[in-house]
Amino acid sequence: MSLFTRSRQLSDTEGGADTDGDTAVTAKAGEDSGAAREREHDGAEEAEPGPEATSGAPQPGWFGWRRRFPRTAHGVTVGTSVLAGALVLFALLLPNRLERLNFEAFFRIPAEGILLVALLLVLPPRPRRIAAVVSGVLLGLLTVLKFVDMGFYQILARPFDLVLDWIMLRNATDFLRESFGRTGQVLAVVGVVVLFVALLVLTTLATVRLTNLMVRHRPAAARTTLVLGTAWITCVTLGVQFSGVPLATKGNTEFLGNRVEQVRAGLKDAKVFRKQAAVDAFAATPPDRLLTGLRGKDVLFTFIESYGRVAIDDPDMAPQIDAVLKEGTSTLKSAGFESRSAWLRSPVTGAGSWLAHSTFLSGLWIKNQQRYRSLTTSDRATLTSYFQKTGDWRTVGIVPGVRRAWPEGKFFGLDHIYDSEHLGYQGPYFSWTPVPDQFSLEAFERLEHGRKDREPIMAEIILASSHNPWSPLAEMIDWDDLGDGSVFHEIKKRGEDPKEVWKDPERVRTEYRRAIEYSLRSLTEWVERYGDEDTVLVFLGDHQPVPTVTAGDTGKDVPVTIVARDKKVLDRISDWGWTDGLKPAGNAPQWGMDKFRDRFMTAYGQ
Repeated sequence: MSLFTRSRQLSDTEGGADTDGDTAVTAKAGEDSGAAREREHDGAEEAEPGPEATSGAPQPGWFGWRRRFPRTAHGVTVGTSVLAGALVLFALLLPNRLERLNFEAFFRIPAEGILLVALLLVLPPRPRRIAAVVSGVLLGLLTVLKFVDMGFYQILARPFDLVLDWIMLRNATDFLRESFGRTGQVLAVVGVVVLFVALLVLTTLATVRLTNLMVRHRPAAARTTLVLGTAWITCVTLGVQFSGVPLATKGNTEFLGNRVEQVRAGLKDAKVFRKQAAVDAFAATPPDRLLTGLRGKDVLFTFIESYGRVAIDDPDMAPQIDAVLKEGTSTLKSAGFESRSAWLRSPVTGAGSWLAHSTFLSGLWIKNQQRYRSLTTSDRATLTSYFQKTGDWRTVGIVPGVRRAWPEGKFFGLDHIYDSEHLGYQGPYFSWTPVPDQFSLEAFERLEHGRKDREPIMAEIILASSHNPWSPLAEMIDWDDLGDGSVFHEIKKRGEDPKEVWKDPERVRTEYRRAIEYSLRSLTEWVERYGDEDTVLVFLGDHQPVPTVTAGDTGKDVPVTIVARDKKVLDRISDWGWTDGLKPAGNAPQWGMDKFRDRFMTAYGQ
């Protein structure tokens, strides 16, 4: 039995005014014969008579309850119709961002609702029923998309991309499993699926029910529609607002229009990106003329997860982060190191670290998964692969966040990759983070940097301890006590429960700040402990943290710093105008992250 037919049966049975018997009685009472014929036509697909009709006597149990309890039945009918209307209105007026979810958002007149009612009233019975079902399903899908948008805005500060973002859903489930365990992942996925199905079913049933109700009261429905249509036009003309929100809205039309443009842009983007990727200023440069200013140096490109400008600029975080950066600058200077800092604009915010990493290394603006896949299946050279191309560096990757096969490592020109399973770590996960930053850096020293009689190293190092949800958090310990990482079991027990932390935005912000402090200390202490004349460190954030932390800041800037003991290394970038020290000044240069590769290779090339 179809969803529409079942809904029709329920509505006709509960309403009572569309049944054959009621129609006949109404017709005998002298109603207009044309209206009676219309109702008879609408009732052509009613359910067959139940036990009551065939036996002529009330039946026990559920069957016959409407005749035995007419007032209750009438209340249920009215209540169900009211709930159906509320659900449809909710779906029409629901915003797609949590910060817009308030009373004013639902105190508006939706143009789409008025037009839909008008259409359903003028259509013949059978097309009307089909249109009601289709409209209900589409309304349910629209509501689901708005809920998905809410999640994307909360994490990525942008709406869901219908063409390019499906891979993000799998990443989201992986994050849930790694942060809250398998049970938490399953419960969340089941809850989402149930919500999706429930919304489709309920919005469809509600739309069909309201359609039947309007047909039974066609004159009143037509007058109400005319009044609301006139009110909508008047409000638009006069610019009427309620609490600063326009009373008349066509938000769904604009919402869908934006999505259509988004889909068109997504489909065209692949062609645009191919043209951009074909241009590489260094493609024809001989290997012996590449990166000549860094020959013999150990060059470390280090990404600090979610290290965004908010950590330095936000008044609630700035004092503590500033203290860490000043301490690091002073300590490194005492060890003979100098540093320069500025800002880079990331293509993403909240999440999508791999897009930022590939933008920085490729010199291309990798803003979505489609571009990432196109890049990693192309022959485009990256900053790291150019080091490999020279033949003068051993290229390695310290990537503790990688837990499965990572074929892209070959594209990025890494001779050897150390993922979470190959760093020798025997300690616990800290929510999403498989390996604490301090241990990752110590493992790099043990496995590569500290080896005797080795060739120069170019390393890509990912520090993941500052990855969302930032709790529980590792703590700095004596480097000589790290061992195999088992010492972190006790530290994790003392840590915060992420489920509790995320109930309070201020606690989230505090834990984020502490995580950034930990990552910065891990890195600066490693340089002080193991760095030498040949050490060149480039470290940066990959993107800003989630909106819960940025508190409305929509910027995408991240700090970037170059540290070296050899004065000649920093002399080559003296014309960049970067700030002395680990903390970039507020007015320090700001580049797109995709501009760094070419400027770096130009500065350090022949």
